Amino acid sequence: MNAKPASMRPKPWTEVAPTLVDVAMGRRKADIVVRNGRWVNVHSGEIVPATDLAIVEGRFAYCGPDASHAIGENTRVVDAGGRYLVPGLCDAHMHVESGMVTVTEFCRAVIPHGTTSMFVDPHEIANVLGLEGVRLMHDEALAMPTNVYVQMPSCVPSAPGLEHGGAVLGPDDVAEAMTWENIIGLGEVMNFPGVAANDPTMVGEIAATVKAGRTVGGHYASPDLGLPFHGYVAGGPEDDHEGTRAEDAVARVRQGMKAMLRLGSAWYDVAEQIKAVTERGLDPRNFILCTDDSHSGTLVHDGHMDRVVRHAIEQGLKPVTAIQMATLNAAQHFRLERELGSIAPGRLADFLIVSDLPKMAVDEVYGRGVRLASNGKLEADIPAYAYPAAAKNTVRLGKKLEVADFDIAAPEGANEVRARVIGVIENQAPTRALEADLPVEVGHVAMDRAADVCQIAVVERHRGTGGITNGFVSGFGYSEDCAMASTVAHDSHHMIVVGTNKADMAMAANILAEKGGGVVMVSKGRQIALVEMPIAGLMSDERAEIVAEKAARLTEAMRRMGCTLNNAYMQHSLLALVVIPELRISDVGIIDVTKFEKVDLFV
Repeated sequence: MNAKPASMRPKPWTEVAPTLVDVAMGRRKADIVVRNGRWVNVHSGEIVPATDLAIVEGRFAYCGPDASHAIGENTRVVDAGGRYLVPGLCDAHMHVESGMVTVTEFCRAVIPHGTTSMFVDPHEIANVLGLEGVRLMHDEALAMPTNVYVQMPSCVPSAPGLEHGGAVLGPDDVAEAMTWENIIGLGEVMNFPGVAANDPTMVGEIAATVKAGRTVGGHYASPDLGLPFHGYVAGGPEDDHEGTRAEDAVARVRQGMKAMLRLGSAWYDVAEQIKAVTERGLDPRNFILCTDDSHSGTLVHDGHMDRVVRHAIEQGLKPVTAIQMATLNAAQHFRLERELGSIAPGRLADFLIVSDLPKMAVDEVYGRGVRLASNGKLEADIPAYAYPAAAKNTVRLGKKLEVADFDIAAPEGANEVRARVIGVIENQAPTRALEADLPVEVGHVAMDRAADVCQIAVVERHRGTGGITNGFVSGFGYSEDCAMASTVAHDSHHMIVVGTNKADMAMAANILAEKGGGVVMVSKGRQIALVEMPIAGLMSDERAEIVAEKAARLTEAMRRMGCTLNNAYMQHSLLALVVIPELRISDVGIIDVTKFEKVDLFV
C-alpha cells in the first residue's frame, strides 16, 4: 500500500486570521504584494481599476487601492501592469480518469491554464477498485499545490441489475468516506429512476451526505421534465450537468438546483443552455461551468476551464459573469465561499494575472500565494505519485479471445434480421435507439459497413468470466478493416471493442489484456495506435504531454480508418453507460435506458 503523502492543505483561516488583520492594518508586512491590477470582483460583478493585493500565509489580507503599508524588506512585489486580477478557476464537476492520467498529471496539465480548484468524482476507479480506489485518489489529491476536492462516488454500479462492475459501494461506504479529510460531497447520483422510486441505497447514501453537511451531486439524464424529474429533485440532488437544452437549465434552476453547463472534449452543452441567461434573463448566480470529461489532448493543446470561460463569453455572456460561473458560483455551491472562488480578504490567494479578459489569456497563475505557472509553463514542482501494484494488473479476460467470440448467431433459418443499433450523436453523451436490417452469412449476422453499421462488444474484464456481449453501433463511419478496444468503458469499465473486422476485434482485446489496460486501434492485423493505461485500466503512469501525444496518434488513426466524429474516443468510451438514454450495451446485454431494462438484440 502506498504511504499516505503529507497533506498540502493550507492552515485554516482560524489559525491565521490575526496575521491577516495585522497585514491589513500595516502592523505586519505581507509575503507578496501585487500592485496596479484591475480587480475582477465576482462579488460585486465589476472590474475595479488600480487595485493592490497583499498576501500572507497563502491568503489575501488586503484588497484595495494602495497596499504600500504592507510592503517590507522581505515582501515580494509583483507589478500587474494594469492587467486583470482574476480568481483562480474552478472545475465544479469532472473526472480525472477521463484525462487518461493521474491526479498529479492532470494538475500539471491544467494549472498553466488557470485551474486552481477541482471537484473530482472518481467513480471510474471506484468501479474497478472500490473504496480503496477512491482512497488512493483522495490521498493523491491532498498532495497537490492546488485545491482538489473529492466527491464520494454514489452509483457503483451506476445501474444495479443492468451492469456488473468490479465493485459495489453503498450507504455504509458513503458514511465512512464522509469522515475523510478531503471528501466534499456525494458524486453525481446517476441512478435517477432509483431516486424517484425511493431506492433504499440511494436514499441511504443521500441521507448520509446531508447529515455530514456536504453537497449532493446530481445526474438526471432524461429529457422527461415531468413527475420523474420532480421526484428526483425532491430526493436531494443539488445540481445537474446532464442538460442539453435551454429548457433543461431553466427547469433545474427553478427547482432550486444549480445548472452545471459542461464543455468537455466531446460534450458541447453550454451554447444551448446559456440561452436561459442571455435570452430568458435567468439569474446567472445559479449557473456553474464545468468540463465533466476532458482527455489529455484537450488539456495540453486547448485548455481546461479557461477554454470553457472563453467559450461562454463567445456565447454572449459578459466576461465577469462567465468568470463568476467558473469561480464564486462553484465555491458557494460546495459551501466553500470563505475559502475560495474570489479575490477577497481571508480567501486562499488563488488568482490569475490575465492580459486579455475576453480571450482569457492567462499570463501567470498563483495558488495559495505561490506562483505556479507563467506564460503557459508550469513552474511548480509536483512530485510523481506512485500507485501500488494492487492498482494495476486489473484486466482479467479469463482466456485469449478468438474470432468466434464475436460471432452473433442469427435466428434459425433467417436470411436477414432486424437488429437494434446504438446510434452515436456527435458532441453529446446521449445515443439514439436505431434499427437496421442486416444480412445473415453462414448462420451469423453480418455488419453493414456501407450503412455505417459495425459491431460492438463488451468483454467482462474484472473477474475473468469470459463473458462477452455482442451488438451493433452506428455513427463512427469506419470505412476500413479495423477495431478499437478500450478498458475505459463508463461506468462499469469492462472492455469495449468496436470494429468492422472480427479478427481485428479479437487482436485489439488481447493486446489490452497483455498491456494491463488502455486503448488500442488495430487494422488488418497490425497495431496502429496505443495508449497504455495500467492504473486500474483507466490511467497512464506517464506524463500528460506523452499521453497527449499518444492520444493524438490514436485520433489520427481513427481518422485514417474513416471516422470523422469530433473526439470519437470519448463517444466510444461511453457506449456502455447505462444511465444515459437511449440505447447502450453492458455485460448484461443490450439496455434500453428509456425504460431501464434489458432488450433483445433482434427486433
